[in-house]
Amino acid sequence: MLPAARHQAIVDAVQRERVVRVSDLAHQLGVSLMTVRRDIELLEEGGKLERIHGGAKLPGDASTHEPGFELKSTQLTAEKRAIAVEAAALVHEGMAVGLSAGTTTWALARELAGGPRITVVTNSVRIADLFHHAASSGSARYASTVILVGGERTPSDALVGPIATGALKQLHLDVLFLGVHGMDADAGFTTPNLLEAETDRAFVAAARKTVVLADHTKWGMLGISSIAALDDVDEVISDAGLSAEARRVLGERVGRLRLPAVQPPG
Repeated sequence: MLPAARHQAIVDAVQRERVVRVSDLAHQLGVSLMTVRRDIELLEEGGKLERIHGGAKLPGDASTHEPGFELKSTQLTAEKRAIAVEAAALVHEGMAVGLSAGTTTWALARELAGGPRITVVTNSVRIADLFHHAASSGSARYASTVILVGGERTPSDALVGPIATGALKQLHLDVLFLGVHGMDADAGFTTPNLLEAETDRAFVAAARKTVVLADHTKWGMLGISSIAALDDVDEVISDAGLSAEARRVLGERVGRLRLPAVQPPG
């Protein structure tokens, strides 16, 4: 692909998605990460877009764009399953488990839906439906109890707002598995939705232990609202694609960093 055509494809992606990742563009265009970064620098000089950590966004557009669940669920599926399998090993019979909304926590729910018997607290309609279908179809060895908190629905299918936050303040969780939009050394764990950030903070406050589930592309992404500082989280489960700098920062700041191996397809 000629540079001019590549530049137009990048601009089209930014205008369509509002926020794009360097890794996604490199994969879509069949070029190196360095090539995409150079392209973004040139396009920024021309005022076509604005560089951010790990990607690009519309000029002057705040970090408030929230991709929908359907789009995110098709991305990095092998990495998300490896993260989910690692996280599932931390769950034991009788635990009260918080699952925030998101495609990686949804992947974890798929691992947990067949057992052990636990109490699940979630603000994700999709996660609640997954456990319900597993129980009604007979595929679950044990039927877990699912508590779905209510609220306003976001593009990522999270129920957020004062109703959800109020409900979570009354609960006590053994462990919370938290999905995030981005991870940053200064901003910590972030989301592009202000109400979701508030609800996620209530989740963190209700949990004895917080484990963030985030693939490597989340490093350097920045949502408008912070959920928690890196130091406030007990564990992060990511994947081997995480950069050396990200590994260093997370290794120093969070309680534990896990990087499970991703199994090749087939």
